[in-house]
Amino acid sequence: MPTLTKLYTMQEASEHNTKDDCWVVIDGKVYDVTTYLDEHPGGDDVFIEVTGKDAADEFEDAGHSKSARELMETFCIGELDLSSPAIPELEIVKKKQPTDLAQKLMDTTMQYWAVPVSVVGISVVVGFLYLRLFMH
Repeated sequence: MPTLTKLYTMQEASEHNTKDDCWVVIDGKVYDVTTYLDEHPGGDDVFIEVTGKDAADEFEDAGHSKSARELMETFCIGELDLSSPAIPELEIVKKKQPTDLAQKLMDTTMQYWAVPVSVVGISVVVGFLYLRLFMH
């Protein structure tokens, strides 16, 4: 009788991301490496950094030995459910902001147009009064 394989979503696997509860996904398999963190020659932080994604590239880049690969299988708790979506990305909504100084200055000037218009208007009136009073 075939063994039933437990399926996990990437969301489920990513929720186990601490030193006290750490799962990693490598090549579509889910591993609970919590009990191995202190023994891992590369340290526990390498596991914590790769939670929430398939860490196959990082695993292969480290050049693990055959015995390391065999040991890894003892921590396998299931497979990644490929029919479920990956971790949903948060929609980041931010107010559109000008990116360069000229645009910021233009926007600020447009927002406060009354100040420069008032300065120009007062200057014109003062100039006109000056000419009328002192030129006659």
